[in-house]
Amino acid sequence: MSFFILFIFFALFSLFIFNSMTNSLCQNRNIPEERQPKVFRFINVSITILLISSYVEVLFT
Repeated sequence: MSFFILFIFFALFSLFIFNSMTNSLCQNRNIPEERQPKVFRFINVSITILLISSYVEVLFT
């Protein structure tokens, strides 16, 4: 149970860091406001898939 809670904190921290980096990317590359939600959605979905797959791998290994 403690691993699950630790992994949740790690996942939230990772999503926060990646969102901060995505925001910096959007500002540095001058990505238009209309495209920014698509960029954020793509990166957040990708990171969430990676986090879930790594949790499942650790859980069943």
